[in-house]
Amino acid sequence: MNFAILSFIIGFILQFEALFLLLPWIVGMIYGEYHVALIYLVTAAVCFILGKLLSFRHTGRFKELYVREGFTAVALGWFVMSVFGAIPFVLTGEIPFYIDALFETISGFTTTGSSILSDVEALSYASLFWRSFTHWIGGMGVFVFIMAILPMMGGSTMNLMRAESPGPSVSKLVPRVRDTAKILYGLYMAITVLGVIMLCLCGMPLFDSLCTTFGSVGTGGFGVKNSSIGGYSPLIQNAVTILMILSGVNYTVYFCLLSRQFKEAFSIEEVRWYFLIIFASALTIAWNIRPLYATLGETLRHSFFQVGTIITTTGFATTDFNMWPQLSKTILLLLMMIGACAGSTGGGIKVSRVLILFKAIRKELSMMIHPRMVKKIKMDGHNLSHETLRSTNVYMTAYFIVLFVSLLIVCLDEYDLSTNFTAVLATLNNIGPGLELVGPTQNFALFSPLSKCVLMFDMLAGRLELFPMLVIMLPSCWKKY
Repeated sequence: MNFAILSFIIGFILQFEALFLLLPWIVGMIYGEYHVALIYLVTAAVCFILGKLLSFRHTGRFKELYVREGFTAVALGWFVMSVFGAIPFVLTGEIPFYIDALFETISGFTTTGSSILSDVEALSYASLFWRSFTHWIGGMGVFVFIMAILPMMGGSTMNLMRAESPGPSVSKLVPRVRDTAKILYGLYMAITVLGVIMLCLCGMPLFDSLCTTFGSVGTGGFGVKNSSIGGYSPLIQNAVTILMILSGVNYTVYFCLLSRQFKEAFSIEEVRWYFLIIFASALTIAWNIRPLYATLGETLRHSFFQVGTIITTTGFATTDFNMWPQLSKTILLLLMMIGACAGSTGGGIKVSRVLILFKAIRKELSMMIHPRMVKKIKMDGHNLSHETLRSTNVYMTAYFIVLFVSLLIVCLDEYDLSTNFTAVLATLNNIGPGLELVGPTQNFALFSPLSKCVLMFDMLAGRLELFPMLVIMLPSCWKKY
Protein backbone atom coordinates (compact mmCIF):
# COMPACT_ATOMS: atom_id res chain seq x y z
CA MET A 1 0.00 0.00 0.00
CA ASN A 2 1.31 3.42 -0.97
CA PHE A 3 0.30 5.50 2.06
CA ALA A 4 1.69 8.70 0.54
CA ILE A 5 -0.75 8.64 -2.34
CA LEU A 6 -3.55 7.63 0.04
CA SER A 7 -2.80 10.60 2.30
CA PHE A 8 -2.67 12.94 -0.67
CA ILE A 9 -6.04 11.81 -2.06
CA ILE A 10 -7.80 11.98 1.33
CA GLY A 11 -6.34 15.44 1.88
CA PHE A 12 -7.56 16.53 -1.52
CA ILE A 13 -11.07 15.29 -0.76
CA LEU A 14 -11.16 17.22 2.53
CA GLN A 15 -10.17 20.41 0.73
CA PHE A 16 -13.02 19.98 -1.71
CA GLU A 17 -15.42 19.20 1.11
CA ALA A 18 -14.35 22.49 2.69
CA LEU A 19 -15.46 24.27 -0.48
CA PHE A 20 -18.77 22.40 -0.44
CA LEU A 21 -19.34 23.40 3.20
CA LEU A 22 -19.18 27.06 2.22
CA LEU A 23 -22.53 26.69 0.43
CA PRO A 24 -24.59 26.00 3.59
CA TRP A 25 -22.63 28.85 5.23
CA ILE A 26 -23.91 31.16 2.47
CA VAL A 27 -27.46 29.80 2.89
CA GLY A 28 -27.26 30.39 6.64
CA MET A 29 -26.14 33.98 6.11
CA ILE A 30 -28.95 34.60 3.62
CA TYR A 31 -31.60 33.35 6.05
CA GLY A 32 -30.10 35.11 9.08
CA GLU A 33 -28.95 31.91 10.80
CA TYR A 34 -25.62 33.44 11.80
CA HIS A 35 -24.75 30.99 14.59
CA VAL A 36 -25.40 27.98 12.36
CA ALA A 37 -23.56 29.65 9.47
CA LEU A 38 -20.50 30.20 11.69
CA ILE A 39 -20.42 26.50 12.57
CA TYR A 40 -20.37 25.53 8.89
CA LEU A 41 -17.62 28.08 8.25
CA VAL A 42 -15.47 26.74 11.11
CA THR A 43 -16.01 23.16 9.94
CA ALA A 44 -14.98 24.18 6.43
CA ALA A 45 -11.82 25.80 7.80
CA VAL A 46 -10.90 22.68 9.79
CA CYS A 47 -11.46 20.48 6.72
CA PHE A 48 -9.33 22.71 4.54
CA ILE A 49 -6.43 22.96 7.02
CA LEU A 50 -6.39 19.23 7.72
CA GLY A 51 -6.66 18.49 4.01
CA LYS A 52 -3.70 20.76 3.30
CA LEU A 53 -1.64 19.03 5.98
CA LEU A 54 -2.42 15.57 4.59
CA SER A 55 -1.62 16.51 0.98
CA PHE A 56 1.20 18.98 1.67
CA ARG A 57 4.03 16.46 1.66
CA HIS A 58 3.39 15.34 -1.89
CA THR A 59 3.29 17.99 -4.59
CA GLY A 60 4.28 15.86 -7.58
CA ARG A 61 2.16 13.88 -10.02
CA PHE A 62 1.48 10.21 -9.40
CA LYS A 63 2.61 8.06 -12.28
CA GLU A 64 0.66 4.98 -11.20
CA LEU A 65 -2.48 4.53 -9.16
CA TYR A 66 -2.97 0.80 -8.71
CA VAL A 67 -6.28 -0.95 -8.08
CA ARG A 68 -5.47 -1.45 -4.40
CA GLU A 69 -4.88 2.26 -3.79
CA GLY A 70 -7.85 3.18 -5.97
CA PHE A 71 -10.32 1.03 -4.05
CA THR A 72 -8.89 1.97 -0.66
CA ALA A 73 -8.84 5.69 -1.44
CA VAL A 74 -12.47 5.63 -2.57
CA ALA A 75 -13.67 3.65 0.47
CA LEU A 76 -11.76 5.77 2.99
CA GLY A 77 -12.50 8.98 1.10
CA TRP A 78 -16.24 8.52 1.33
CA PHE A 79 -16.05 7.59 5.01
CA VAL A 80 -13.77 10.51 5.95
CA MET A 81 -15.96 12.89 3.99
CA SER A 82 -18.97 11.68 5.99
CA VAL A 83 -17.10 11.93 9.31
CA PHE A 84 -16.43 15.63 8.79
CA GLY A 85 -19.74 16.31 7.07
CA ALA A 86 -21.57 15.15 10.20
CA ILE A 87 -19.84 17.64 12.52
CA PRO A 88 -22.13 20.66 11.85
CA PHE A 89 -25.25 18.66 12.76
CA VAL A 90 -23.78 17.93 16.20
CA LEU A 91 -22.32 21.39 16.86
CA THR A 92 -25.63 23.09 15.99
CA GLY A 93 -27.42 20.74 18.37
CA GLU A 94 -29.86 19.69 15.65
CA ILE A 95 -28.70 16.07 15.93
CA PRO A 96 -27.30 15.69 19.48
CA PHE A 97 -25.60 12.29 19.13
CA TYR A 98 -22.67 11.94 16.76
CA ILE A 99 -23.55 8.40 15.63
CA ASP A 100 -26.96 9.68 14.51
CA ALA A 101 -25.36 12.62 12.72
CA LEU A 102 -22.91 10.26 11.01
CA PHE A 103 -25.79 7.97 10.00
CA GLU A 104 -27.65 10.94 8.49
CA THR A 105 -24.55 12.17 6.65
CA ILE A 106 -23.53 8.79 5.25
CA SER A 107 -27.14 8.33 4.18
CA GLY A 108 -26.86 11.66 2.38
CA PHE A 109 -23.54 11.12 0.61
CA THR A 110 -24.46 7.58 -0.45
CA THR A 111 -27.81 8.90 -1.76
CA THR A 112 -29.66 6.47 0.48
CA GLY A 113 -32.11 8.83 2.16
CA SER A 114 -32.68 6.74 5.29
CA SER A 115 -33.11 9.16 8.18
CA ILE A 116 -33.07 9.17 11.96
CA LEU A 117 -35.02 12.46 12.13
CA SER A 118 -38.67 12.54 13.14
CA ASP A 119 -39.09 16.29 12.51
CA VAL A 120 -37.16 17.40 9.42
CA GLU A 121 -38.80 20.83 9.45
CA ALA A 122 -37.09 21.64 12.78
CA LEU A 123 -33.72 21.88 11.00
CA SER A 124 -32.24 25.24 10.01
CA TYR A 125 -32.22 26.24 6.34
CA ALA A 126 -28.45 25.79 6.25
CA SER A 127 -28.67 22.23 7.57
CA LEU A 128 -31.60 21.38 5.29
CA PHE A 129 -29.53 22.58 2.35
CA TRP A 130 -26.41 20.67 3.43
CA ARG A 131 -28.45 17.53 4.09
CA SER A 132 -29.88 17.63 0.55
CA PHE A 133 -26.67 18.83 -1.08
CA THR A 134 -24.84 15.72 0.16
CA HIS A 135 -27.12 13.79 -2.22
CA TRP A 136 -25.96 15.90 -5.14
CA ILE A 137 -22.29 15.47 -4.20
CA GLY A 138 -22.65 11.72 -3.80
CA GLY A 139 -24.92 11.21 -6.80
CA MET A 140 -22.27 11.39 -9.49
CA GLY A 141 -19.38 10.89 -7.08
CA VAL A 142 -16.82 13.21 -5.55
CA PHE A 143 -13.91 11.50 -7.32
CA VAL A 144 -15.58 11.97 -10.70
CA PHE A 145 -15.97 15.65 -9.79
CA ILE A 146 -12.29 15.98 -8.87
CA MET A 147 -11.19 14.21 -12.06
CA ALA A 148 -13.41 16.53 -14.09
CA ILE A 149 -11.58 19.65 -12.98
CA LEU A 150 -8.06 18.59 -12.03
CA PRO A 151 -5.62 16.20 -13.75
CA MET A 152 -4.01 15.47 -10.38
CA MET A 153 -2.91 11.89 -10.94
CA GLY A 154 -1.97 11.61 -14.57
CA GLY A 155 -3.46 8.82 -16.64
CA SER A 156 -4.11 6.22 -13.95
CA THR A 157 -7.36 7.60 -12.55
CA MET A 158 -9.53 4.94 -14.21
CA ASN A 159 -9.10 2.86 -11.05
CA LEU A 160 -10.76 5.63 -9.04
CA MET A 161 -13.67 5.86 -11.46
CA ARG A 162 -13.99 2.08 -11.57
CA ALA A 163 -14.16 1.89 -7.77
CA GLU A 164 -16.75 4.67 -7.45
CA SER A 165 -19.01 4.26 -10.48
CA PRO A 166 -22.18 2.16 -10.25
CA GLY A 167 -22.75 -0.81 -12.54
CA PRO A 168 -21.15 -4.06 -13.72
CA SER A 169 -18.57 -2.24 -15.86
CA VAL A 170 -17.21 1.24 -16.43
CA SER A 171 -16.87 2.52 -19.97
CA LYS A 172 -15.29 5.73 -21.12
CA LEU A 173 -17.52 7.98 -23.23
CA VAL A 174 -14.40 9.46 -24.82
CA PRO A 175 -10.78 8.20 -24.83
CA ARG A 176 -9.55 10.33 -21.90
CA VAL A 177 -10.86 9.62 -18.40
CA ARG A 178 -10.79 13.30 -17.47
CA ASP A 179 -12.89 14.21 -20.51
CA THR A 180 -15.37 11.46 -19.63
CA ALA A 181 -15.66 12.90 -16.11
CA LYS A 182 -16.22 16.38 -17.55
CA ILE A 183 -19.02 15.13 -19.81
CA LEU A 184 -20.69 13.24 -16.96
CA TYR A 185 -20.67 16.24 -14.64
CA GLY A 186 -21.74 18.55 -17.44
CA LEU A 187 -24.80 16.37 -18.07
CA TYR A 188 -25.39 16.08 -14.33
CA MET A 189 -25.38 19.85 -13.83
CA ALA A 190 -27.55 20.42 -16.89
CA ILE A 191 -30.21 18.01 -15.61
CA THR A 192 -30.00 19.69 -12.19
CA VAL A 193 -30.59 23.16 -13.62
CA LEU A 194 -33.48 21.92 -15.75
CA GLY A 195 -34.95 20.18 -12.69
CA VAL A 196 -34.86 23.36 -10.59
CA ILE A 197 -36.46 25.38 -13.39
CA MET A 198 -39.17 22.75 -13.95
CA LEU A 199 -40.11 22.58 -10.25
CA CYS A 200 -40.15 26.37 -9.93
CA LEU A 201 -42.46 26.62 -12.94
CA CYS A 202 -44.74 24.06 -11.28
CA GLY A 203 -45.08 26.35 -8.26
CA MET A 204 -42.51 25.01 -5.81
CA PRO A 205 -40.52 27.64 -3.82
CA LEU A 206 -36.91 28.14 -4.97
CA PHE A 207 -35.30 26.71 -1.82
CA ASP A 208 -37.55 23.65 -1.92
CA SER A 209 -36.87 23.28 -5.65
CA LEU A 210 -33.11 23.25 -5.08
CA CYS A 211 -33.23 20.68 -2.29
CA THR A 212 -35.79 18.48 -4.06
CA THR A 213 -33.78 18.55 -7.28
CA PHE A 214 -30.62 17.57 -5.39
CA GLY A 215 -32.53 14.59 -3.99
CA SER A 216 -34.15 13.69 -7.33
CA VAL A 217 -31.16 14.03 -9.65
CA GLY A 218 -28.85 12.43 -7.08
CA THR A 219 -31.56 9.80 -6.40
CA GLY A 220 -31.23 10.46 -2.67
CA GLY A 221 -34.63 11.28 -1.21
CA PHE A 222 -34.04 13.73 1.64
CA GLY A 223 -36.95 16.17 1.61
CA VAL A 224 -37.48 19.48 3.38
CA LYS A 225 -40.97 18.59 4.60
CA ASN A 226 -42.09 15.94 7.08
CA SER A 227 -44.57 14.77 4.45
CA SER A 228 -41.76 14.41 1.87
CA ILE A 229 -43.30 15.21 -1.54
CA GLY A 230 -46.82 14.40 -0.35
CA GLY A 231 -47.34 17.97 0.85
CA TYR A 232 -46.98 19.45 -2.63
CA SER A 233 -49.46 19.72 -5.49
CA PRO A 234 -50.16 16.81 -7.89
CA LEU A 235 -48.40 18.78 -10.65
CA ILE A 236 -45.20 18.98 -8.59
CA GLN A 237 -45.47 15.29 -7.70
CA ASN A 238 -45.72 14.39 -11.39
CA ALA A 239 -42.72 16.62 -12.18
CA VAL A 240 -40.64 14.91 -9.48
CA THR A 241 -41.68 11.51 -10.85
CA ILE A 242 -40.35 12.43 -14.30
CA LEU A 243 -37.14 13.85 -12.83
CA MET A 244 -36.48 10.72 -10.74
CA ILE A 245 -37.13 8.30 -13.61
CA LEU A 246 -34.88 10.26 -15.98
CA SER A 247 -32.14 10.29 -13.32
CA GLY A 248 -32.24 6.50 -13.18
CA VAL A 249 -31.30 6.24 -16.87
CA ASN A 250 -27.75 5.36 -17.95
CA TYR A 251 -25.98 8.66 -18.70
CA THR A 252 -24.56 7.10 -21.85
CA VAL A 253 -28.05 7.53 -23.35
CA TYR A 254 -27.93 11.30 -22.83
CA PHE A 255 -24.43 11.49 -24.28
CA CYS A 256 -25.58 9.56 -27.37
CA LEU A 257 -28.62 11.81 -27.77
CA LEU A 258 -26.50 14.96 -27.54
CA SER A 259 -24.03 13.45 -30.01
CA ARG A 260 -26.96 12.67 -32.34
CA GLN A 261 -26.23 8.96 -32.08
CA PHE A 262 -29.94 8.21 -31.89
CA LYS A 263 -29.67 4.61 -33.05
CA GLU A 264 -27.15 3.80 -30.31
CA ALA A 265 -29.23 5.60 -27.67
CA PHE A 266 -32.41 3.67 -28.40
CA SER A 267 -30.65 0.33 -28.87
CA ILE A 268 -29.42 0.09 -25.27
CA GLU A 269 -31.22 -3.00 -24.01
CA GLU A 270 -30.97 -2.12 -20.33
CA VAL A 271 -32.85 1.16 -20.78
CA ARG A 272 -35.68 -0.49 -22.72
CA TRP A 273 -36.16 -3.03 -19.94
CA TYR A 274 -35.89 -0.27 -17.31
CA PHE A 275 -38.89 1.57 -18.76
CA LEU A 276 -40.78 -1.69 -19.36
CA ILE A 277 -40.34 -2.67 -15.71
CA ILE A 278 -41.53 0.77 -14.57
CA PHE A 279 -44.70 0.72 -16.68
CA ALA A 280 -45.55 -2.92 -15.92
CA SER A 281 -45.01 -2.44 -12.17
CA ALA A 282 -46.89 0.87 -11.98
CA LEU A 283 -49.91 -0.41 -13.90
CA THR A 284 -50.07 -3.61 -11.83
CA ILE A 285 -49.89 -1.64 -8.59
CA ALA A 286 -52.48 0.84 -9.87
CA TRP A 287 -54.87 -2.05 -10.51
CA ASN A 288 -54.15 -3.46 -7.04
CA ILE A 289 -54.60 -0.20 -5.08
CA ARG A 290 -57.48 1.23 -7.13
CA PRO A 291 -60.05 0.82 -4.27
CA LEU A 292 -57.87 2.93 -1.93
CA TYR A 293 -58.11 6.19 -3.90
CA ALA A 294 -60.99 8.32 -5.11
CA THR A 295 -60.03 8.67 -8.77
CA LEU A 296 -58.06 6.75 -11.39
CA GLY A 297 -55.79 9.78 -11.88
CA GLU A 298 -54.83 9.84 -8.19
CA THR A 299 -54.23 6.08 -8.26
CA LEU A 300 -51.92 6.31 -11.27
CA ARG A 301 -50.09 9.31 -9.79
CA HIS A 302 -49.26 7.47 -6.57
CA SER A 303 -48.41 4.18 -8.30
CA PHE A 304 -46.04 5.75 -10.85
CA PHE A 305 -44.45 7.96 -8.18
CA GLN A 306 -43.75 5.10 -5.77
CA VAL A 307 -42.50 2.79 -8.52
CA GLY A 308 -40.26 5.59 -9.80
CA THR A 309 -38.92 6.48 -6.37
CA ILE A 310 -38.16 2.84 -5.47
CA ILE A 311 -36.63 1.56 -8.72
CA THR A 312 -34.43 4.66 -8.98
CA THR A 313 -33.61 4.23 -5.26
CA THR A 314 -34.56 7.85 -4.56
CA GLY A 315 -36.81 7.29 -1.56
CA PHE A 316 -39.26 10.19 -1.73
CA ALA A 317 -42.89 9.43 -0.86
CA THR A 318 -46.32 10.85 -1.64
CA THR A 319 -48.29 8.31 0.37
CA ASP A 320 -47.75 5.63 3.01
CA PHE A 321 -47.24 2.53 0.86
CA ASN A 322 -47.01 0.56 4.11
CA MET A 323 -50.80 0.54 3.96
CA TRP A 324 -50.95 -0.91 0.45
CA PRO A 325 -51.96 -4.55 -0.28
CA GLN A 326 -49.35 -7.30 -0.07
CA LEU A 327 -49.02 -7.64 -3.86
CA SER A 328 -48.09 -3.97 -4.24
CA LYS A 329 -45.59 -4.11 -1.36
CA THR A 330 -44.03 -7.27 -2.81
CA ILE A 331 -43.56 -5.56 -6.19
CA LEU A 332 -41.91 -2.60 -4.46
CA LEU A 333 -39.67 -5.04 -2.57
CA LEU A 334 -38.51 -6.59 -5.85
CA LEU A 335 -37.91 -3.13 -7.34
CA MET A 336 -35.75 -2.28 -4.31
CA MET A 337 -33.40 -5.09 -5.30
CA ILE A 338 -33.43 -4.46 -9.06
CA GLY A 339 -32.58 -0.77 -8.83
CA ALA A 340 -31.83 1.67 -11.64
CA CYS A 341 -29.62 1.46 -14.74
CA ALA A 342 -25.87 1.05 -14.56
CA GLY A 343 -24.14 4.35 -15.23
CA SER A 344 -26.88 6.34 -13.52
CA THR A 345 -26.94 7.88 -10.05
CA GLY A 346 -29.31 5.15 -8.81
CA GLY A 347 -28.47 2.22 -6.56
CA GLY A 348 -29.59 -1.40 -6.33
CA ILE A 349 -28.28 -4.46 -8.14
CA LYS A 350 -28.86 -2.65 -11.48
CA VAL A 351 -31.12 -3.65 -14.37
CA SER A 352 -28.11 -4.70 -16.48
CA ARG A 353 -26.97 -7.26 -13.90
CA VAL A 354 -30.48 -8.68 -13.60
CA LEU A 355 -30.60 -9.01 -17.40
CA ILE A 356 -27.21 -10.76 -17.46
CA LEU A 357 -28.35 -13.21 -14.78
CA PHE A 358 -31.57 -14.06 -16.62
CA LYS A 359 -29.68 -14.51 -19.90
CA ALA A 360 -27.17 -16.78 -18.13
CA ILE A 361 -29.99 -18.88 -16.65
CA ARG A 362 -31.67 -19.16 -20.06
CA LYS A 363 -28.36 -20.24 -21.60
CA GLU A 364 -27.85 -22.95 -18.97
CA LEU A 365 -31.39 -24.27 -19.45
CA SER A 366 -30.89 -24.37 -23.23
CA MET A 367 -27.60 -26.25 -22.81
CA MET A 368 -29.33 -28.86 -20.64
CA ILE A 369 -31.63 -29.63 -23.55
CA HIS A 370 -28.94 -29.22 -26.24
CA PRO A 371 -25.58 -30.11 -24.59
CA ARG A 372 -23.55 -29.54 -27.77
CA MET A 373 -25.01 -26.12 -28.45
CA VAL A 374 -22.59 -23.20 -28.49
CA LYS A 375 -24.36 -20.04 -27.36
CA LYS A 376 -22.96 -16.67 -26.35
CA ILE A 377 -24.65 -14.25 -23.96
CA LYS A 378 -25.18 -10.91 -25.67
CA MET A 379 -26.05 -7.40 -24.53
CA ASP A 380 -26.81 -4.68 -27.08
CA GLY A 381 -25.72 -7.04 -29.86
CA HIS A 382 -22.26 -7.66 -28.38
CA ASN A 383 -20.94 -10.84 -26.80
CA LEU A 384 -20.34 -10.48 -23.08
CA SER A 385 -16.82 -11.35 -21.98
CA HIS A 386 -16.10 -14.12 -19.51
CA GLU A 387 -14.75 -11.46 -17.14
CA THR A 388 -18.08 -9.59 -17.13
CA LEU A 389 -20.01 -12.80 -16.40
CA ARG A 390 -17.57 -13.79 -13.68
CA SER A 391 -17.68 -10.37 -11.99
CA THR A 392 -21.49 -10.39 -12.10
CA ASN A 393 -21.61 -13.79 -10.39
CA VAL A 394 -19.06 -12.71 -7.78
CA TYR A 395 -20.96 -9.49 -7.15
CA MET A 396 -24.25 -11.33 -6.61
CA THR A 397 -22.60 -13.80 -4.23
CA ALA A 398 -21.00 -10.98 -2.23
CA TYR A 399 -24.29 -9.05 -2.28
CA PHE A 400 -26.27 -11.84 -0.64
CA ILE A 401 -23.50 -12.61 1.87
CA VAL A 402 -23.44 -8.95 3.01
CA LEU A 403 -27.25 -8.87 3.01
CA PHE A 404 -27.70 -11.91 5.24
CA VAL A 405 -24.78 -11.21 7.59
CA SER A 406 -26.13 -7.69 8.10
CA LEU A 407 -29.62 -9.08 8.69
CA LEU A 408 -28.33 -11.48 11.36
CA ILE A 409 -26.70 -8.63 13.28
CA VAL A 410 -29.65 -6.24 12.94
CA CYS A 411 -32.00 -8.98 14.16
CA LEU A 412 -30.31 -8.69 17.57
CA ASP A 413 -32.55 -5.64 18.10
CA GLU A 414 -35.57 -7.97 18.22
CA TYR A 415 -37.78 -6.09 15.78
CA ASP A 416 -40.01 -7.98 13.35
CA LEU A 417 -38.40 -9.67 10.35
CA SER A 418 -40.07 -7.37 7.80
CA THR A 419 -38.65 -4.29 9.56
CA ASN A 420 -35.15 -5.75 9.87
CA PHE A 421 -35.01 -7.22 6.37
CA THR A 422 -36.27 -4.12 4.58
CA ALA A 423 -34.01 -1.89 6.71
CA VAL A 424 -30.97 -3.83 5.47
CA LEU A 425 -32.37 -3.95 1.94
CA ALA A 426 -33.13 -0.21 1.96
CA THR A 427 -29.61 0.71 3.08
CA LEU A 428 -27.67 -1.82 1.01
CA ASN A 429 -29.55 -0.77 -2.14
CA ASN A 430 -29.49 2.95 -1.16
CA ILE A 431 -33.31 3.15 -1.23
CA GLY A 432 -34.20 5.10 1.92
CA PRO A 433 -37.47 3.84 3.39
CA GLY A 434 -38.34 0.20 3.97
CA LEU A 435 -41.52 -1.37 5.33
CA GLU A 436 -43.26 -1.63 8.70
CA LEU A 437 -41.28 0.29 11.39
CA VAL A 438 -38.94 1.81 8.78
CA GLY A 439 -41.68 2.69 6.29
CA PRO A 440 -42.05 6.04 4.51
CA THR A 441 -43.66 7.72 7.53
CA GLN A 442 -41.15 6.27 10.03
CA ASN A 443 -37.37 6.54 10.54
CA PHE A 444 -34.31 4.55 11.58
CA ALA A 445 -33.82 6.11 15.03
CA LEU A 446 -35.17 2.97 16.74
CA PHE A 447 -32.09 0.85 15.98
CA SER A 448 -29.23 0.29 18.42
CA PRO A 449 -25.79 1.85 17.83
CA LEU A 450 -24.47 -1.54 16.62
CA SER A 451 -27.26 -1.89 14.07
CA LYS A 452 -26.74 1.69 12.91
CA CYS A 453 -23.05 0.94 12.32
CA VAL A 454 -23.98 -2.13 10.27
CA LEU A 455 -26.51 -0.13 8.25
CA MET A 456 -23.93 2.64 7.68
CA PHE A 457 -21.52 0.02 6.34
CA ASP A 458 -24.29 -1.28 4.08
CA MET A 459 -24.97 2.21 2.73
CA LEU A 460 -21.32 2.74 1.83
CA ALA A 461 -20.98 -0.79 0.43
CA GLY A 462 -24.10 -0.38 -1.69
CA ARG A 463 -23.02 2.98 -3.11
CA LEU A 464 -19.50 1.76 -3.90
CA GLU A 465 -20.63 -1.55 -5.43
CA LEU A 466 -19.45 -3.63 -2.44
CA PHE A 467 -15.87 -4.37 -3.43
CA PRO A 468 -14.05 -1.23 -2.17
CA MET A 469 -15.59 -1.72 1.29
CA LEU A 470 -14.75 -5.43 1.28
CA VAL A 471 -11.22 -4.98 -0.07
CA ILE A 472 -10.17 -2.72 2.83
CA MET A 473 -11.14 -5.51 5.24
CA LEU A 474 -8.38 -7.74 3.85
CA PRO A 475 -5.10 -7.56 5.85
CA SER A 476 -3.12 -7.93 2.62
CA CYS A 477 -4.63 -4.68 1.37
CA TRP A 478 -2.63 -2.68 3.91
CA LYS A 479 0.78 -4.29 3.33
CA LYS A 480 3.48 -2.01 1.98
CA TYR A 481 5.05 -2.79 -1.38
